[in-house]
Amino acid sequence: MLNIRAMEEKDIPQVEEIEKKIFSLPWSEKSFHDACSDENNIYLVCEDEGTITGYCGLWTVFGEGNITNMAVHPDYRKKGIGMMLMEEMEKRGIQKKVDVFFLEVRESNDAARRLYEKMKYKQIGIRKRFYERPVEDAIVMSKMYTEGNIC
Repeated sequence: MLNIRAMEEKDIPQVEEIEKKIFSLPWSEKSFHDACSDENNIYLVCEDEGTITGYCGLWTVFGEGNITNMAVHPDYRKKGIGMMLMEEMEKRGIQKKVDVFFLEVRESNDAARRLYEKMKYKQIGIRKRFYERPVEDAIVMSKMYTEGNIC
């Protein structure tokens, strides 16, 4: 049974393994420890009977939320985990008074872009050569929340 919950220190080794499988420049275990220890940040995992199947992270400051990490283990994709994680992260972000969410996504990552568009994120710009290994542009996307409405 899938469970979305706050990331705990014990989860970080599994999170780091997923990170290494997916990203060409993965975050280190220390990076996740540091990010999770900041009370302004929100880090969530999706757990299936002790196995971490996905995770996401949000840094919040002055009403803005920057989605820093979003990943689902390749063996668990197409099961709605990404959407579940994003929905819970947005809910918790709104509780922290976030009213605008931002993210960057690789231009070639069609699956992630479709998820974000389905969740009403809009393209607001491009960061040229943002990603390395391989070098690629990032699509910058945003979603606003105002008085109970997602815009």
